[in-house]
Amino acid sequence: MSSLEDFMLPCFTKQIFGVDCMGCGLQRSVSLMFHGDLIAAFKMYPAIYPLILLFIAIGFNIFFKFQHSNRIINTLAIVTISVIIGSFILKLII
Repeated sequence: MSSLEDFMLPCFTKQIFGVDCMGCGLQRSVSLMFHGDLIAAFKMYPAIYPLILLFIAIGFNIFFKFQHSNRIINTLAIVTISVIIGSFILKLII
């Protein structure tokens, strides 16, 4: 029986240059979330939860226009990008 891990794409940046990219860990983090291990998902890719909130806000805004949607989506985008870059820099340092 095949599992989700059998279909994960390899990171070509890591294979070619030997360095993680800013998206390394995202697939495994989603897999961990589907298996119910929310803490391990956060440890694998800290931006997973702001990213999910961002996608929910964008999706919700497509179907239901709400007040201050641009401000909320922009704030979530800035938070998500900051967490991605911050965790990437920490991963490089540590």
